[in-house]
Amino acid sequence: MASVTTTAPRLAMPAFLRHPATRKLLMLALAAAVLVPLASSRWASGSWPHALTVDVSGPLTSTGDWIIDHRDSHPLFLYFFGYISNAVVLSVRVVYLTLLAAGWAGVTAFGALVAWRAAGARLALGTVAAFLACGLLGMWVPTMQTLALMVVAVLISVAVGVLLGLGAGLSARVDRALRPVLDTMQVLPAFAYLLPVVLVFGIGVPAAVLATVVYAAPPMARLTALGLRGADPEVLEAVDSLGATGRQRLLTARIPLARKELLLGLNQTIMMALSMAVIASMIGAGGLGDRVYQALASVDVGSALTAGIPIVLLAVVLDRVTGAAGEGLGEGHRDLRPWAYGALATVAAALAARFAGRLDWPSGWTLNIAEPVNRAVDWMTAHLYSGVPYIGGTADWAGHFTTWVLDPVRDGLQWLPWWAVLLIVAALAWVIGTWRTALTAVLAMAAIGVLGVWKPSLDTLSQVLAAVAVTLVIGFATGIAAARSDRFERALRPVLDVFQTMPQFVYLIPVVALFGVGRAPAVAAAVVYALPAVVRITAQGLRQVDPAALESARSLGATGRQQLWQVQLPLARPALLLAVNQGVVLVLAVVVIGGLVGGGALGYDVTFGLAQGDLATGLVAGAAIVCLGLMLDRVTQPTERRGKKGA
Repeated sequence: MASVTTTAPRLAMPAFLRHPATRKLLMLALAAAVLVPLASSRWASGSWPHALTVDVSGPLTSTGDWIIDHRDSHPLFLYFFGYISNAVVLSVRVVYLTLLAAGWAGVTAFGALVAWRAAGARLALGTVAAFLACGLLGMWVPTMQTLALMVVAVLISVAVGVLLGLGAGLSARVDRALRPVLDTMQVLPAFAYLLPVVLVFGIGVPAAVLATVVYAAPPMARLTALGLRGADPEVLEAVDSLGATGRQRLLTARIPLARKELLLGLNQTIMMALSMAVIASMIGAGGLGDRVYQALASVDVGSALTAGIPIVLLAVVLDRVTGAAGEGLGEGHRDLRPWAYGALATVAAALAARFAGRLDWPSGWTLNIAEPVNRAVDWMTAHLYSGVPYIGGTADWAGHFTTWVLDPVRDGLQWLPWWAVLLIVAALAWVIGTWRTALTAVLAMAAIGVLGVWKPSLDTLSQVLAAVAVTLVIGFATGIAAARSDRFERALRPVLDVFQTMPQFVYLIPVVALFGVGRAPAVAAAVVYALPAVVRITAQGLRQVDPAALESARSLGATGRQQLWQVQLPLARPALLLAVNQGVVLVLAVVVIGGLVGGGALGYDVTFGLAQGDLATGLVAGAAIVCLGLMLDRVTQPTERRGKKGA
């Protein structure tokens, strides 16, 4: 008789426990149940324990003092940094004198020639109009000064970026080693590394150029590495089959296949360098940035806008030209005769201007827009700042936003025990990522406490969270509207271009005029700066949703609203998460500038350190901002681990 074996029924796991996020949170709760009582018994205070802080001000101050004492005598400064400084000064001077020798007619003609060959007659006319506008505003010489500095800074940034990108693109080990360095270079506020650069090189053009290089080189390095790693394997295999050496493989296959990424890197480097024009003017860059900075120091919005417009025009023209050059790769342009004819026309225009005695822009061909702009700002301040019936003025709005939003968020974060903040960070990072991302986020947040700036960092974090929330609400709504209407998107594009390229200092004064001084105008400036990227990424993500999915929804009778909420937004989730991530990073980038208008906290510490030459205060606050950026990046950008368990 056959025996019958029976298996005991397995207990079914509750449905909510099957979700990976729930299991992660339960594991974190178990760990907290063990560690929190131990931490509370050892360090009872709610704020970060003083025993867990490390004082780095002493070593940093000693380092700064040593640099100042030996800058004019030590061989390192005389024979290394000194030669670098002289080479930068000579390069900028050569480019500047060349531009002046070409005259306004020659420079305009050359710019039109490059734009014409890159993108056609329409962009060439736009380039001519942009250069003529710089002259009409009375800013020709400052524009040439800025252009000379930017040419040298961009060339150095491209050279450094390509070298770093080659190493990262050809070696996974170099890529892993460079990634945190590039992250730090991009997240560290410009003000924080202006101070070390000034300590080494002093106030002047070399410090301004090298500070710009540090800020503008990472995009070139990242995109170069991306292009090299993304080369078509079949093409590389074909080159190998022909017996090519490693050098031949790089020069004949990898680099040509990465041309589009290289041009995109050049585009991004130019835009980053121009965005540094005003900040670099604080350490001797001169040019348009210095005009903007001096005008803002005297609260002259009209003069600041007069100098800011040429920066925007330069940025838009260079963006369009390099973008069109990247899109036009492979479409020909091998005929050199148009270049020869254009070069002859450029030389002829320069010679004609020289013989006519018109190398410099004629002083009588200028327009004064400063006075009308200042009158408009005065009217806005008088009629909108306060006393508006029913809705109140902008000062009232700023006060309510501070009282109802910023203060409660800041007080709530500072009320939480330090271990609770770390647990929240760990939970958020682990739920959307892996245990490695959670560990990185927690260590970044803990490093802030170790540096001794826990409370100021939470104050800054409250401003960032409020600014990101406002940015996402406005940005998502505007991006959805732009994705659903081509006409609205075309009308919005130039506005977004201006917002992205206008130096933050320029629109900081109208913000202060409307909202006063304090944390609210700092948040408003951050929203204006971060909004264009959120709008563009949202609109692009929604437009790239599979048309077949939308057509299927329409065939089932879905309304426009149902298509948006049930099809487009779910399918565009990666783009929306990227928009959140970029919004956080860009808002954090304006924290320092917000410190200039009453934002306080870490932003004020960085600017104070630069103004007073206090290396310790500036660098510690800058490092804390980097840690905040790293933590926020990890809790807003999901990490997927495929094929592995236990993430």
